[in-house]
Amino acid sequence: MVDAALRSGQPTIDRVSRVATLPFTPMAENTITAATDPVRQFSVFAENRVGRLHELTALFKQNHVHIMAITVLDTTDSAIMRLIVDDCEKARDLMVSNAFPYTECDVLAVEISDETDLQTVLAALLEAEINVHYVYSFIKRPEGRAALAINVEDADVAAQALNQRGFKVLTQRDIAR
Repeated sequence: MVDAALRSGQPTIDRVSRVATLPFTPMAENTITAATDPVRQFSVFAENRVGRLHELTALFKQNHVHIMAITVLDTTDSAIMRLIVDDCEKARDLMVSNAFPYTECDVLAVEISDETDLQTVLAALLEAEINVHYVYSFIKRPEGRAALAINVEDADVAAQALNQRGFKVLTQRDIAR
């Protein structure tokens, strides 16, 4: 059963040792580019009031900054809007000049063919013993393909694990319009 699963490209789990095994296919054309041009994520802090998200998205739209991925964390009195945009420099200028406090960090962006790849991406990270802090999906990419934004403990090792499984780790250039 394990051999059949490996031939089909599906991950297997040894129920005794609880170790996930993924088929390994060397892919010479895949290179790890996350460190040279990482995807930047902005975490925008806002008071939790009606219209604040709309204000930020309208500001970006008026200034031709495209939101490529978004997730919002809500608490009682504040919200954290995590955004990936196509023009980081312009987004920074707009947030500073319009009183939107923010921080930024690198995230892994990985291209997937469809929702069925989610389990394989997570299995590759599990096998590499990478802690996943959070995951969210892109709204749209320039080529129309699906992608995930992943915040992980060790981006370099995670990128290697994903590249070894044939996944494309995207760069900021890949998501720019």
